[in-house]
Amino acid sequence: MKSEYVAILMTAPSADVAAQISESLVKSGLAACVSSISPIQSLFTWQGQVNRAEEVLLIAKTRADLFGEEFISTVKSAHPYDVPEIIALPIIGGSQDYLDWIREVTKKYAS
Repeated sequence: MKSEYVAILMTAPSADVAAQISESLVKSGLAACVSSISPIQSLFTWQGQVNRAEEVLLIAKTRADLFGEEFISTVKSAHPYDVPEIIALPIIGGSQDYLDWIREVTKKYAS
């Protein structure tokens, strides 16, 4: 089953970067909402080294058809990481009122 909506997970190194990404996505209409959770602790391997970092987790809610090159380039343009986390998870259900709201506020990108 293909989902019409997605939740996109991203991490940012600071609240300032997270706010800039969130604002860009919402103001452009690429996301209906971006929630921030901070701080989170990330443990990851980068360039052969195990690293720990305190980060901000962003969760963007949008239509699946909007997750593409424009969405990714919008995030990357505000992001200092060489390889930022940008992953989409399908929303398989939810409050119909909320899903309708996502569609309404992203309507300038109507598919």
